[in-house]
Amino acid sequence: MNIALIGYGKMGKEIEAIALQKGHHIVLKIDKDNADAISGEELKKADVAIEFSTPGTVIENIKQCMHAKVPIVVGTTGWYDDYEAIIAFCQARNGALFHATNFSIGVNLFFKVNTYLAELMNKYEEYDVSMEEIHHIHKLDKPSGTAITLAEQVLAKIKRKTKWSISDKSANTLFIKDVREGEVPGTHIMKYTSAIDDLEIMHKAHNRKGFAMGAIMAAEFLKGKKGIYTMNDII
Repeated sequence: MNIALIGYGKMGKEIEAIALQKGHHIVLKIDKDNADAISGEELKKADVAIEFSTPGTVIENIKQCMHAKVPIVVGTTGWYDDYEAIIAFCQARNGALFHATNFSIGVNLFFKVNTYLAELMNKYEEYDVSMEEIHHIHKLDKPSGTAITLAEQVLAKIKRKTKWSISDKSANTLFIKDVREGEVPGTHIMKYTSAIDDLEIMHKAHNRKGFAMGAIMAAEFLKGKKGIYTMNDII
């Protein structure tokens, strides 16, 4: 499979290493120094593009891939305010988009555990629920896309919580403590606290390999397809 890497930072390099190990070919690498190349003929040589760039560039990157008729796997977060418009854009062009707030298999299993636990805890009003997410200092979006997914899962199940916030700690709010330190790949902790006891579930990434492996799996899945897909389609 021929892959275009859009975003060639630490994640891009990790994806490249795993892709080559699996026998794939990297036909294009896009970073800030050659951003114009994404609109050229080189992009069309790719069977799939894998996008890990920045919230400020991801929208245009998706559109360029749609114009070139190249399926795209998007791992960048921080763009979901434009989600409906981008989905409509892709569908209008009969394109292929695979998006996820986190490509780690472990995290996506954690999502399912989080949803089930929240459903169980809905009737136990003595427990307050909150979240802590910890990432490296280079991460631009706060809270993380993974944290937002976890929060929305909780809001869908626990009726006493009506919104999430990184600053508001009122009773009806799911408070998210966002921490940026060192080179932490990603840690997410859901906490249920009462006067009697505490209950926590946690996912802690040791490195970026899980995210990169999941992105490659998504690219292999997306090749030759049309439509909108998420990790739920391969878990």
